Amino acid sequence: MGDDRHEKIQKRAYQIWEREGGGDPEHHWHRAEAEIDREAALPLTADDALPQTREIASTDVLEVEELAIRTGISGDEAQALLDRLGTDRAAVEQAARSLKARKGAKS
Repeated sequence: MGDDRHEKIQKRAYQIWEREGGGDPEHHWHRAEAEIDREAALPLTADDALPQTREIASTDVLEVEELAIRTGISGDEAQALLDRLGTDRAAVEQAARSLKARKGAKS
């Protein structure tokens, strides 16, 4: 299992490095490690994550969480983007990056 985790982290760190156009490999490794560990802690199925009231659609929980982790925006912001843009992954990704950049510029 340790080798599998290492390989997942390595692949994710490379994806982050590619997405950001280079940078500090150690920083990418730590981000990838946190993402992989967080994903491992998620419920096994979307149904496991649903509240007893079943108010949240089963596919939304994991999509929102994944988008928030991958782009560095909050879960609420990720949910709002998915609600507004639906299943157009490219549009959602671009909007999330723009939102993150605007938040960073305000800081």
